[in-house]
Amino acid sequence: MIGQMIMNNVLRRPIRTIVSVIAVGVEVALVILIVGLTSGLLQETAKRIEGIGADIMLQPPSASVFLAFSGAPMPILIGSKLREMKYVQAVTPVLLQFSSSGGVDVIYGIDPQSFRDVSDGFVFLEGHDMTGADDILIDDWAAKAKRAKVGETFRLLDHDFHVAGIVEHGKGARLFVPIQTLQDLSGSRDKASLFFLKCTRPDHTQAVMDEMKQIFPRYEIRPLKDFLSLMSSSNLPGLDAFIDSMIALAVSIGFLVILLSMYTTVIERTRDIGVLKSIGASKGYIIRALLGESAFICGIGIVVGIAMSYVARSLFLSAFPTLSILITLEWVLRAAAIAIAGGLLGASYPAWLASRKDAIEALAYD
Repeated sequence: MIGQMIMNNVLRRPIRTIVSVIAVGVEVALVILIVGLTSGLLQETAKRIEGIGADIMLQPPSASVFLAFSGAPMPILIGSKLREMKYVQAVTPVLLQFSSSGGVDVIYGIDPQSFRDVSDGFVFLEGHDMTGADDILIDDWAAKAKRAKVGETFRLLDHDFHVAGIVEHGKGARLFVPIQTLQDLSGSRDKASLFFLKCTRPDHTQAVMDEMKQIFPRYEIRPLKDFLSLMSSSNLPGLDAFIDSMIALAVSIGFLVILLSMYTTVIERTRDIGVLKSIGASKGYIIRALLGESAFICGIGIVVGIAMSYVARSLFLSAFPTLSILITLEWVLRAAAIAIAGGLLGASYPAWLASRKDAIEALAYD
């Protein structure tokens, strides 16, 4: 009987039901997309770093695991000391630079030969490797997003580069220029942001790291095989707080809309509640009916929200091909649980209010 009553109540006010469903859907979609965007970017960054194929990364003292936030360049002569170490096969310096032209990009300034020695080189889809000071390599995702083609001029950092080649993505950055050129453009002559090292054998990694810690005790030394586990929101100050704030905002939207919807429902159905009480309906029955109606609306809203998430992801990726939005089953279930909890919490007060109404006063309500 409760099920039939819930269905009738939901269909009785279709506009209000639709608004409530959309509010819950927006709540679910916000949670899924915000977490998916941050998780996707972190995972994509980690995969691109691991894709370089190095064994060890050396960064300046107190540098963040997030390479783009490493702003303290090191003397490029450090590379000579690293090459002299036992079990070190190859070393390559990299200079990082931000660019906000046409989107936020991280540019790698590299030495083509040493970068090739460490990473086994690029996979060229078009064009060839850098041969001149003004050459630039662009990965396929960035080339699609920026509509760049081999042989064209590419404006970057107020400098005209020549697109020498389009390479397969997954080698750290999306844009690569000669390190000497980037040093001149950024005022970092003979400096590097980090060094990638390749050992003679993977099992020599720990021995090389131990020796590096003795020579560079204050520097950050990280094994790249563990890099994916390091790329989490907890390692970036403020990111967890931002995610929690956005989730709280999404929950507030659903909570307030359900609260308002169920409260007006109780006011409108005062006489109906009086009839139910007059024929013996208990307080618990009234509460279950209203909470059941809220749960039913939330359930539909969850399905709508999940669909909205996938549609929004498709739209974002079509507009920004270099974005990565990771939608996982774990966070879909979490978003659903958050929506249900928020909806039931929002309906709790109206349900309690309805259960306390006096049957005679409710029947006399006009």
